[in-house]
Amino acid sequence: MAEGKIIKALSGFYYVLSEGEVIQCRGRGVFRKQKITPLVGDHVTFQASNKTDGYIMEVHERKNELIRPPIANVDQAILVFSAVEPDFSSVLLDRFLVLIEAKDIRPVIVVNKMDLLGGEMKPLVEEYIRDYRRIGYDVIETSTVTKSGIEQLYPYLEGRISVFAGQSGVGKSSLLNALRPDLHLKTNDISTHLGRGKHTTRHVELIEIRGGLVADTPGFSALEFQDIEEEQLPLCFPEFLKHSDGCKFRGCIHMTEPKCAVKQALEDGKIPAYRYEHYTSFMEEIKERKTRYY
Repeated sequence: MAEGKIIKALSGFYYVLSEGEVIQCRGRGVFRKQKITPLVGDHVTFQASNKTDGYIMEVHERKNELIRPPIANVDQAILVFSAVEPDFSSVLLDRFLVLIEAKDIRPVIVVNKMDLLGGEMKPLVEEYIRDYRRIGYDVIETSTVTKSGIEQLYPYLEGRISVFAGQSGVGKSSLLNALRPDLHLKTNDISTHLGRGKHTTRHVELIEIRGGLVADTPGFSALEFQDIEEEQLPLCFPEFLKHSDGCKFRGCIHMTEPKCAVKQALEDGKIPAYRYEHYTSFMEEIKERKTRYY
């Protein structure tokens, strides 16, 4: 018996990284009866007589899992946004942050294409960056053209499972190429490289980058709040948590309740107005979903 981590799942086979070697394994037949599906990122116990004929005997408890892409035990999400082309979107970033916070995954915000930032957008984006840092998020400013700021990501990746996420055109593939040049990814070509192109079998694969394991997540473009309940949403806004102990009512969701410390902090300028606006629109979305499904 040995232990390892699943780094790829494809056509019923699981590729387990153990002590620097990758062992091809199948899942035990009993897993299907027990409704256990091993996922990329799972820590497993396996037995193998050689490198191509192993069996996964046990899937260890997960700390989290994502449905799209199907991956477990993610340590952090590198959320890549561009300063311009496409323009920085705080509402899209907040959607990503809520989904990541709800899964108890650490977010790291990367604002790319900083070299292209100028004109009236410059003070706007710089203010956003200051706001997110004040909230407590790690924000890294990069340019994949000039290669500036990229080295700041190195210590974040080491020893962790990371997912890269962000809208199309923000420079995810350029960033991954800068982190590991031998990938030779073309723009918008990440999913093809990882076996998720139009003509290949869909699968998830973790690749080694800077001492950690990285999965790109094109499937993360589905940003609906399917699994998030009304009472969970306030917990996904760290700056709300700082003030919520002062709310009159326990379980306050900071909408219409009187003597709400979060709304007071908003009035006092301690919470950015756009963050609260996004929060209220997300809350309405969650309420509408519940009305639709029940």
